[in-house]
Amino acid sequence: MSWHVDAPLLRRYLAGDTDLAAALSIEAHVSGCGACRALLPDDPAWLEDSWSGVADRVIVAQRGPMERLLVRVGVGTPSARLLAATPSLRRSWWAAVVAALAFTVAAAHAAAGDDRGLLLFLALAPLLPVAGVAVAYGPLADPVHELTVGAPMSGLRLLLIRAAAVLCTTVGLALLALPLLPALSWTAAGWLLPALALTTVSLVLGSWLSPVRASAAVTAVWLGLVALVAVPGADALMLFRAGAQAWFAALLGAAGALLLARRGSFDVGGGR
Repeated sequence: MSWHVDAPLLRRYLAGDTDLAAALSIEAHVSGCGACRALLPDDPAWLEDSWSGVADRVIVAQRGPMERLLVRVGVGTPSARLLAATPSLRRSWWAAVVAALAFTVAAAHAAAGDDRGLLLFLALAPLLPVAGVAVAYGPLADPVHELTVGAPMSGLRLLLIRAAAVLCTTVGLALLALPLLPALSWTAAGWLLPALALTTVSLVLGSWLSPVRASAAVTAVWLGLVALVAVPGADALMLFRAGAQAWFAALLGAAGALLLARRGSFDVGGGR
C-alpha cells in the first residue's frame, strides 16, 4: 500500500470520527504495516478487558439444553453448537413430529383390521426425516445459513452431520410410536429402509436444487407410489414387504454413491 496513516487521520479514527470506508481502510492497512501499527496506543489492560467481554458473550456463551445434551453424549463442542442451531432439532419441530405421529396412530386405530390404516403411518414415517433435512440446511430454511456455510468444515460434512441428527430424532420418535399401533408385525417396521433411501435421495437432489425443493420432489414421488399401490384389490403394503425392501436398499446404495460424487457442489462456490 502506497500511503500510511498520518497523525490527524489516526486521531479521528481513535475518536470514532471517520466514516466506515476510512475505518476499514485504516484497519486493513495497519494489519500489514508495522510502522503504522506502532502508532496505535498500547493498553494491555484495555485489550484484556475487551477480549474477556468478547469471550464471555461469544466463545463461552451459555449452552442451551440441546447443546449440553449433545456434548454429554460425546459430540464435539463445535459440531454441537452447529447442531443446536438446526431448525429441525428445536422443540417446535419435535412437537410437529409428535402431532403428526399421533394423528397417524389414531387413524390406524380407527381403521383397525384394514391395511390402509397402517399404510397411513407407514407412508408418513419415511417423510419425517425428509422434511427435517429440508429445514436443516439451505438459505431458505436455515436462519443461520450464512454462519454455517462459513464454518471450517466441508459443506457435505456439515450437511451429513445435520442430516444424521435429524434422522436420529425423527426415526427415534417414530420407533416410539410403533408399539402404539393396533397390530405389530415386521411390516410395521418396513418404513425404516425407505426413510433412509428417501432422505439420501433428497440430499442428492439438493446438490442441484434447494433443499426445500428437493424434499418436495421426493415427497411428491413417494406419495404417488403409495397412491398407486393403495388402489382397491392391490396389496396396500406392497412397498413395505421384503421384496420391495431390496429395491430400497439398492436405491440407498446408488444414492449414497452419487452423493459422494457430488460432494463438491455443497461447498461454498461449488455450484449446482
